Amino acid sequence: MRICYFGLFDPEYERNRVLISGLRQNGVEVVVCTGHGKGIHAYWRLLKSWWATHIRYNLVIVGYSDTRFSVILARILFRCPLVWDAFYSLYDSYVFDRKLVAPSSIKAGYYWLIDFLCCKIASRILLDTSVHVEYFRKTFYVNKQKLICSLVGASPDIFRSLLLTAPHHGFRILFFGNFTPLQGIAFILRAAKLLEHAKEVRFDIIGSGQTYNDMCLLAEKLQVPNVLFHERKPIHELVRAIADADVCLGIFGETGKTQRVIPNKVYEAIAMKKPVLTADTPAIRELFIDHENILLCRAADPEDLAKKINLLINNRTLREHIAVGGFEAYQANCTPAIIGSKLLDVLKRAI
Repeated sequence: MRICYFGLFDPEYERNRVLISGLRQNGVEVVVCTGHGKGIHAYWRLLKSWWATHIRYNLVIVGYSDTRFSVILARILFRCPLVWDAFYSLYDSYVFDRKLVAPSSIKAGYYWLIDFLCCKIASRILLDTSVHVEYFRKTFYVNKQKLICSLVGASPDIFRSLLLTAPHHGFRILFFGNFTPLQGIAFILRAAKLLEHAKEVRFDIIGSGQTYNDMCLLAEKLQVPNVLFHERKPIHELVRAIADADVCLGIFGETGKTQRVIPNKVYEAIAMKKPVLTADTPAIRELFIDHENILLCRAADPEDLAKKINLLINNRTLREHIAVGGFEAYQANCTPAIIGSKLLDVLKRAI
């Protein structure tokens, strides 16, 4: 099978990297055709890349990006089945999660329409969880037969267990990711405040984004002495930070999107054999079992989050148990080879 992986996607973003690698590991010839970037120049680079690699394909996959017009362009350029890795809804993200536009606004209608049109254009649509599949089915009136669930996973050549030569002192709790409402960073800060008297406990928060300034102001208001903010890190430094952590945090927000996704950071942490604490959601329950391969708390509840962190601080056996269980879940379900194999079975039926 020959597939063109097409669009303005970032080939280094983990979602795209895992799917491309996974398909290749299963014997698929994947031709990457991207003009990663923004603006008209990105589309010009994309067209040049397409022209340079213009051969006969069994199908085209439009890789994940925030740009939806790649789907329309792919439909114009290719005469084979078109698979769109939607990954998430712009309408949901901008209107209800990040709340950047009002639900009744013209712009909200535009985001709904562009997601709706891409769903109609695509032969198949990739999403990351079954609850996300159900959301697309109901919100954009998509035939369920068009929707494919494909886990995000993590690249084992990047996210792998490391032995640090200089073990740290104290207890380090790590959060990394974009500062958006679904992450629930405010609840992490409030939990940190409740644990401010716990000896040698430190929260490292890595990232930037929409709510960064608000979270810095909240931390200042709460006067939390055990929280350190860090700028985004290159991937090799992030991997070291994960390796140095005693516990990795997932997401804790109160938006609908929080209930529908398993974030990249969860896959990356379990691939590195780290215990993960995250919100108890329908999406997370699709892959994980509480106290077996993950530890769950109530979403948007700093008291319960602090309680579960305290449990991990004082129970090394539990930490090690869920770290091993999480790694086993990764090996069984979340490697690129396994994800690629399952996706390939579905794609063969699609063509």
